[in-house]
Amino acid sequence: MRSFKILSMLFLLIFSQQGYSQEKSTDAIYTETELSINKFIDGTLTQPKNSMKSDLVILIQGSGPVDRNGNANMMKNDASKKIAHGLAQNGIASYRYDKRIFKMQQLGIQEKDLSFQDFVTDVDSILSYFKKKKDFQKIIIAGHSEGSLIGILAAQQEGANAFISLAGAGKSIDSIVVEQISKQSEGLAQSARESFDEIKATGTSTNFNPLLASIFRPSVQPFLGSWMQYDPAHEISKLNIPILVINGSFDLQVDENEAALLHNANAQSKLVILDNMNHIFRKIDGDALENTKAYNIPQLSLHPELIPTLVDFINTFQ
Repeated sequence: MRSFKILSMLFLLIFSQQGYSQEKSTDAIYTETELSINKFIDGTLTQPKNSMKSDLVILIQGSGPVDRNGNANMMKNDASKKIAHGLAQNGIASYRYDKRIFKMQQLGIQEKDLSFQDFVTDVDSILSYFKKKKDFQKIIIAGHSEGSLIGILAAQQEGANAFISLAGAGKSIDSIVVEQISKQSEGLAQSARESFDEIKATGTSTNFNPLLASIFRPSVQPFLGSWMQYDPAHEISKLNIPILVINGSFDLQVDENEAALLHNANAQSKLVILDNMNHIFRKIDGDALENTKAYNIPQLSLHPELIPTLVDFINTFQ
């Protein structure tokens, strides 16, 4: 069942210092610098060349073991890397980073000890680092998929000048998962709902259907509990900064109605639905199979309207 494959990818959290910095030239338009914020965060700072003090976008990846470029095991599309380069070509800097789950084994972190708040803390650390450096005019937080909620929570702290949601959900993760499963099996959806409610009430669940083991394995239940306490629409309503909500009309993982929920929750938001854009920002003119294949074709260009939409938003406020 394709939905269960997507959900498995969503929840597969695998084990897989300040100062390390090495610049490499790319072309005449931008440079890229490998920059570690702390022991949890390694990333790439992409900066336009021959530019005055620019704006900075902090790019947050989606769920699962997704690296700074937007890639995961058996999935290479360079989505985040392409956004960074597209922004740089328009005079906007960015910082993209590997999620801390890539350092779990190295740092001795077990999956059962991972919290959703850890991901928010990492963005807080990145934001604080660049605010202290004072090298950029505006700092914008941009989160993709799961990263949208992470970004919303981080943007509630002082320091972010704007927030961008890229294919972010408008409902809590438990509601989304139950809704997805119900499209395949009402019985499994009921089992999932009961397990989520049990985790919410007691912190653990043991009576889930075995077919849902990849979602409710014991070691990931603490993370689920910490994640589902947040309602993205409620959290985004707390922001008092410019907001851009972007979704694609051909996103198989996050429906455009989720974007509407986020947009309607905050009067300061702007909603943009890009025609036929999928979850990894490609324009798909074919069917669902072509959509899925695009996840592993890095040479495909981004949706032609994505970078212009981002640049226009960033350039329209002070």
